[in-house]
Parts: sequence; structure tokens; C-alpha cells
Amino acid sequence: MNILITNDDGLTSNGIIAARNSVEDLGQTTLVAPLTQQSGVGHAITLMKPLRSIKTELSDKTYGYAVTGTPTDCVILAVKSIMDKKPDLIISGMNIGENLSRSITTSGTLGATFEAASFGIPAIAVSLQVNREDLKFRTGVNFIDYSHAESIVNKLAKKVIKHGMPEGVDILNLNIPANPDSDEIIQSNFADRMFSTDVEKRIDPYGHPYYWIVGDLIDDGIEGTDVHTLHILNQPAVTPISIDMDAQVNISKWLD
Repeated sequence: MNILITNDDGLTSNGIIAARNSVEDLGQTTLVAPLTQQSGVGHAITLMKPLRSIKTELSDKTYGYAVTGTPTDCVILAVKSIMDKKPDLIISGMNIGENLSRSITTSGTLGATFEAASFGIPAIAVSLQVNREDLKFRTGVNFIDYSHAESIVNKLAKKVIKHGMPEGVDILNLNIPANPDSDEIIQSNFADRMFSTDVEKRIDPYGHPYYWIVGDLIDDGIEGTDVHTLHILNQPAVTPISIDMDAQVNISKWLD
């Protein structure tokens, strides 16, 4: 069993070590992740410049490969060059902060799993809620307790290895509370939004405007959604994803 571990927080994030620890009893693991923070890049791919893969020592004295590109680039290089055999499973994470709702298309964590699915490889995206917003998007965060999350990921990965992915499912998007009330994983639908997105306009010292895209977390959500399961029930939420984006709608009359 060959397992590829990647993320969008970068190879220096201890979340990727936690992801490896969660499945190291299930097979041989290889870590390939971005050299720098790549949150929010979605399914972006690097086409206009060369990529480099740098074997790098991690904080626990093990090694991984740092790629000068996006999470999608990492999956492609791992599958087509770095690994001797095609991985049987890909884990993307553990992301520092939730990846909830239909806004997951902007997530680099999920972008890696979309690429994995395009190769026909089962993929699990793992995101861990944090109680401090300032921990998100930082490089090298290393003081988060991942122990309970490792146990939950191990349980889900074992199901995938034993039974394969559920029929029609390419990706499992798993979100874990910072301190869950139980380890029971609840299937949840996507909420409409995770953030109430807004724009802050500011003026630089030369009188020119510049902008920050900002937003507050939506804490409640409709019952049955991933936002509600994580924030209200305080339990792990998993949402199955298919990369078949065909709407299965006949628009021939509309075209006429």
C-alpha cells in the first residue's frame, strides 16, 4: 500500500506530519508538498515556469519533497516522477483551518484531491478546525494537538483501503473539530457558504486604493450541512465528492 501525503500549508507545516502519522501503520508513505504556503490556490497548475523538487528534512528528522509549485503540481510530480509506483491513496492535509461549504473549490487542500481523482486515485482531504484565526495561513505552525484527528483519519482511511471508495465517490472531504464531542464521523451536505465574504478598501501612502478580500466565518448553517455538523454538533463532518461535473440536464429545448 503506497500512500501519498500532500497539503497546501507547505512541507514545514506539522499538519502534514500528523497526516502521515495517521496512516503510517497502513502502508508506505511519501510526503510531497509545496515549498511555500499555497492556501487559496484551488486546483491551479504551473505551466509557464519549471518546477523543482527539493528533498527536505522535516522537524521530526524524517524527509519529504518540497515542490516549488501548487498542491496540484505536487500530486502530478509525485505520481509521474517522484514515486516509484502510483499511490493507492492520497491524503491532503491536515489543513490548519476548516474547508467547508461550496467554497471548497478555492482550497489548495481540495485542489490536490481533485487532481488525485483525475488519476483515479482515492483521495481524502483533511482539515482541522483551530480556535485561533491567527494560526491560519502561517508558515511552520507546530504547536497544534493533532492526536484525536490522527485517530479519526486512521479510521476513515482504513475504510477506504478495506472497502474502496463508495460508489460514485471520488473524494472524501473530512473536517474535524478542534475538540470534538465524539469521534463519530457524520455525513454532511455542503453549506452554501463558509464565509460572509466582503472587501475592505484602503488607501496607500501615495493616495492609490488597494483592497483586501475579507470575511467572517458563518458559525451556524442549516441542519445537515457540514458547517452545522462542525460548528454546532461539534463532530467530524465528511462530505463525499464526485468530480463528474456534468449537470445531467437536457438543455436541447433551451438551445432551440
